[in-house]
Formats: sequence, structure tokens, C-alpha cells
Amino acid sequence: MNKDTVPHFSVGELNQAIGNLLSRGFAPTFLLHATVSKAQLKNGHLWLTLTDGKASISAVIWSSSLKNISFRPVEEDGVELLGKLNFWQNRATLVVQVIQIRPTLSTVLRQFEVVRSLLVNEGLIADERRRPLPRFPSAIAIFTSVPSSAYADMLRTAKERWPLTKLLVVAIPVQGEVSVKIREALSKLADSYLHLGVQALVLARGGGSREDLMVFDNEELCRQLAEFPIPVITGLGHEDDLTVADLVADHRSATPTAAIVDLLPSREMAKNNCIQLRARFKDYVTWTIQNKSREILDRKNTLVNFSPFLQLRKQKQLLSQMTKLLIALSPTSLLKRGFCIVRNNLDTAVKSVKDLKVGDQVTIELSDGYTHSKVQTIFPNKKI
Repeated sequence: MNKDTVPHFSVGELNQAIGNLLSRGFAPTFLLHATVSKAQLKNGHLWLTLTDGKASISAVIWSSSLKNISFRPVEEDGVELLGKLNFWQNRATLVVQVIQIRPTLSTVLRQFEVVRSLLVNEGLIADERRRPLPRFPSAIAIFTSVPSSAYADMLRTAKERWPLTKLLVVAIPVQGEVSVKIREALSKLADSYLHLGVQALVLARGGGSREDLMVFDNEELCRQLAEFPIPVITGLGHEDDLTVADLVADHRSATPTAAIVDLLPSREMAKNNCIQLRARFKDYVTWTIQNKSREILDRKNTLVNFSPFLQLRKQKQLLSQMTKLLIALSPTSLLKRGFCIVRNNLDTAVKSVKDLKVGDQVTIELSDGYTHSKVQTIFPNKKI
């Protein structure tokens, strides 16, 4: 070995040379796909052991970055991270410094299924628990990221559909301890919703990947939503995205804008309904007036028919008719027409010649007086 041609290093010089080589010859940042085999929190920093099944490497999320990361990996989580290499020369230790980290889709779906199964077994995901939405809410709370396109669309849609509803907007973060902050906001609203007059809660987040919605699979958050005192409407991600929060909510909408459409009534539809109701009410009033008018007229006629004056007049007419009939049938009227009444000595009217005999004294009553006569001859009628 020729010592003159072989580089000479001390331990420190060798480590420094390796560090310089890494800093010059390796990408400043890179994407890494791995599985977490170990996760440990030390002095506020999260230390990870990453593996692909064949090799492993250490990684760290510094406390300054940890507070801005919504996803905290645990053992067996698949992750995708943006990182850079840290080489500590004193110990020749190579560590991946995590700048950003997110779960893989398989990790998200695994957590979704674990939490879903748990809440299903407890009866927190059941159709009979779902409450109806208020028809004309006076005030609603909207939990969403501000500013965002979803937030702008929700405000515009609410103004177009039903501007009478007051909107209480609560900004929720998209980074850091998202689930904790949402839960804190939910607790505050649960304590004050009666005072504020809030009748429903909209939990919304604009489109993104399913991994971005993993916070809405958080068990504690979903329990709080399931037990919230007012109806909860979710509009999370896209129509194909399904979270545990959607399952425990009283109503799931496909998008944030759809949540506003599903909750607030349509101003135009309400206007048309009012026009139809007014027309129906007018028809009903007209029919009622006509019906009551006929009823009043019928009762008036009934009262007229039973009035004392009319009854008296009818009785007078009847009395007059009966009087005329009695007069026409009275013996006096018959006498005036040329008839006479023959009475025997017993003052009994003679009805047949058989009641008389020759020599009987009879009284003959005429229209203007009486005469006494003696029967001299009797002539019975001959039978035909």
C-alpha cells in the first residue's frame, strides 16, 4: 500500500468529508415511502423508525414542525413524507428530518374501518338516531377552513337561497392539531347554541385527497359529533369521499355547497309556495263567503216563513175560509135558498114522511119566520 496516494483522515475529518459529500451529492429534499415500525415522543420531538421490510432508517419530526402537522403516525402506519438528510458528524449518525408527512391511502382506510366498526357496535351509526333538519333555520353554524373556495361558495349559495338565516362561521385549521381544535370549537358551540339561536351545524371541507380528510375519522371527534345537541350536516371533500364523520352526522351532503343547498330552503321555491297558498286561501275564502251567504239566505227565508205576522195572516186566511164554509153549510143558508125545515110537535126535524101521519101538527121554518100547519095528506115518493 502506497501511503502517499491514500487519503489520510481523522475520525472528525472523515465524518466531515462524508457530511460534505452528502450535502453536495444528494438531493436537498426528497419523497420517501415507508412504514413506521416504531414511534416515540422525546422532549417534544417525534422519533420514527422507518422501514420498507428490508431496510430501515431513523427519522425525526422536530417539535417546531410537529405542532403544524395534523397527522401523527403510529406504529404500522404507512406514510409518505417530504424530508431531507441530517448527518451529525460527531457520531456519524444519519437521520431523515421530516418536513411534511401524510398517511398512505391504506392507512387512512384502515383507521376508517377501525373507528367505523367501533361506533357501529355502540349504536352511534344508526338511521333511527338521525334527526330531521330544521325547515327554516334562523341561524346556523358553519365550521370550515377560512379563506377557501368552499367557504366562498357556501356564503354565496346561502345568500342566494335564504338570506334570512344568520351564519355563524367558525374557522377550522387545515394544519396542526386539527381534531383537537375542532373539538374545542364544538364544545364552545354546545355551551352557547341556545343563546346564539343556532339550530344546525355544517361541518365542511373543500375537495382534496382522501388522506386530507383523515382527521374526520378521528374517534373522539366523531363521538362528539354523534352526541351534538343540534343536527349536524357534513359536506366533506368530494361525493365519493366517505368519512366516519359523515356516518355519525344527521345528514351527509356530497360537497360543502350541497350542504347549504340541503339545509336552507330555496327562496324561489318558498315564493312560489306562498303564491300557491295565497291563491288557495283566496279560493277558500271565496267559497266560504258564498257558502255562508247561501246559508244565511236559507235561514232568512226560514225565519220569514215562520214569522208571527206571516203565521197570523195564514191563520186569518184559514179562518176566513172555514167561516165561509160554515156559512155555506149552515141551515140558515139553505133556508135562504128556498129550503125549509119541518119539525113535529116534539120539535124534532122530520126527515121522512114515515115520521108523519095525517092530522099531525108541524112547524115549518122558513128563512124569515115560522108557520104552523096540519098534515092533511101524505104522498110517499114512488120507488123506481
